[in-house]
Amino acid sequence: MTRILVTGGAGYIGSVLVPNLLAQGYQVTVVDNFMYKQTGLAASVRDKNLSLVFGDVRDETLMKEQIAKSDVIIPLAAIVGAPACDLDPTAAQSINKDSILWLLKQISPSQRIIMPTTNSAYGSGGKDNFCDENSALNPLSLYARDKVIVEEELMELPCATSFRLATVFGISPRMRLDLLVNNFTYRAITDGFVVVFEGHFKRNYIHLLDVVQAFNLALENESKFMGEIFNVGLTEANISKIELCKKIQEIVPNFTYLEAPLGKDPDQRNYLVSNSKIESRGFKPTVSLDNGLSELVKGLEIFNHKSFSNI
Repeated sequence: MTRILVTGGAGYIGSVLVPNLLAQGYQVTVVDNFMYKQTGLAASVRDKNLSLVFGDVRDETLMKEQIAKSDVIIPLAAIVGAPACDLDPTAAQSINKDSILWLLKQISPSQRIIMPTTNSAYGSGGKDNFCDENSALNPLSLYARDKVIVEEELMELPCATSFRLATVFGISPRMRLDLLVNNFTYRAITDGFVVVFEGHFKRNYIHLLDVVQAFNLALENESKFMGEIFNVGLTEANISKIELCKKIQEIVPNFTYLEAPLGKDPDQRNYLVSNSKIESRGFKPTVSLDNGLSELVKGLEIFNHKSFSNI
């Protein structure tokens, strides 16, 4: 039985990924410090193949023990996004960069690591703002810069796969309301309006369930994914902030948005991303942007903004 170590496994992605892995019969160990008092794995605790380790990924003694018992490592533990990192840069660097660089030195040639990085590393893109996996990186935020440093070291390992995730959206037991699509949709149904800055800036998005699909593909098709970097996004969702607002307005007709020069995106993200490489390996997104937005409108009222925002 394949043994998978998922750090941060009780987080936004992990609380959907971990039950999925258990359902497939994997043996899963989650290391998480439960800093947000999240309960997303509560329904999974009865599964005999789940082990929960309450701890910090910066605890080297704890992590050495868990790494040694694992066939595959999926490091999800992170302070995610530029605003959250800017709130506590020291914690962000120690978790997002230092702990991962240390982890990479512990992995043996027989172990696999499948890691989410970020396509925010493209910054403002290159010619015509178009980016594929060979495009130059231009990380502008602390979060993106640390992810680029980590990815460079990660890809020195032949057993590694890097997923440059688009901005993730969708409902999770450990909800994130600070992620852009989730945030705009939440504000549409609660406040009825949003003020948009740099509304013409484009970026790519991906539904949470399709992120899980990408991890599954990598686990099931080792030879097609090891030693490779992949953009992971929904190609139809290469859209601007204003285009996103128009999409939300189609579902929430009373939603009003106003574009004003009030600030800047900390990442200064403005790019179109090619996902053709992972699509050529069999990746076919299952959740459209429209369906994902409908899901959010239906489910977001469950969540309290203060409890489920990381900033």
